[in-house]
Amino acid sequence: MMTEPEAPLLLYVEDEILIQDMLVSALEEAGFRLLVADDGTQALKLLAEEHGHLHGIITDINLGDGPEGWDVARTARELINSLPIVYVSGASEHEWYSKGVPNSIMVAKPFVPAQVVVAISSLLTVAG
Repeated sequence: MMTEPEAPLLLYVEDEILIQDMLVSALEEAGFRLLVADDGTQALKLLAEEHGHLHGIITDINLGDGPEGWDVARTARELINSLPIVYVSGASEHEWYSKGVPNSIMVAKPFVPAQVVVAISSLLTVAG
């Protein structure tokens, strides 16, 4: 009997609870497992503990006090060189070229959840 492959585990970082709830539902429906962080500090802690199990990251850029999404993504790439990363931002997309990591995707707010699901899925396919 074949066992089902385990669903990809993503780290999702978002400080706006309504957006977080909406996207968590969409990602889980799309078949992903999630670790969710409400801020950059929590995200970096989860990264340190779980990076060996992660398949990708979706992060907001502006996360309130503490590390930004740019910092989370850079730290993740130091741990896992080819980790797929999707940035989500309402105001920072113009900084993506200078601050974003290579082979990442920027999804501007407002977005529909399917845009983020498609973005991370396409990066995972390429990384596959």
